[in-house]
Amino acid sequence: MRVEIWSDINCPWCYIGKARFERALERFEHREEIEVVHRSFELDPRAPQDARPVVPLIAAKYGMSLGEAEAAEARIAENARGEGLPYLSEGRDAANSFDMHRLLHFAKEHGRQAQLLDALYRANFAEERSAFEAGRLVELAVEAGLDGEAAAAVLADPDAYAEAVREDETTASAMGATGVPFFVLDRRLGVSGAQPAETFTRALEQAWESRVTLPLTTLASQE
Repeated sequence: MRVEIWSDINCPWCYIGKARFERALERFEHREEIEVVHRSFELDPRAPQDARPVVPLIAAKYGMSLGEAEAAEARIAENARGEGLPYLSEGRDAANSFDMHRLLHFAKEHGRQAQLLDALYRANFAEERSAFEAGRLVELAVEAGLDGEAAAAVLADPDAYAEAVREDETTASAMGATGVPFFVLDRRLGVSGAQPAETFTRALEQAWESRVTLPLTTLASQE
């Protein structure tokens, strides 16, 4: 059974939702028969290429004061740490994630998608050095077991894997996804948001037990 996960590296709830899903998958009786594929989704395709501090971006996007944005980040950090995830609630940057998504498709071709995704999340949410710093993506690709020169070549070519990213986003839109994380089990059952691990457990069991061709349904509301 295939589980597809639409997410964005800039999305802290995707970081948290991934951990919750993996906790459920570890307990799932048929986990060895589950294929997990990560799909691309940009929360803000128009985000600038140059990295900017996260808190002011959050404040501007949601009409918050800086204090309210800082409090929101602190609440997300608390949720992340509750899942055993390191999280820097201060000093993080954000920028356009399209190149990250292109590189993840490259990594998928080489069987290292999961490793690169973990490296990107760690760099973006848990390390003081910005994931968007020049040359950093190549370093993270190497850490994930990919060839550095090949990764640099992908990043240097704006068309490389661009269509694969757009195809993922078009598919998500066709399925009705307006935010992430968005989990789709066998293209039949959808779970929206960073739901508790117990919700993912129920979804896995339900999808496994009803492995017949059915329209996509959404089990849980978005976080």
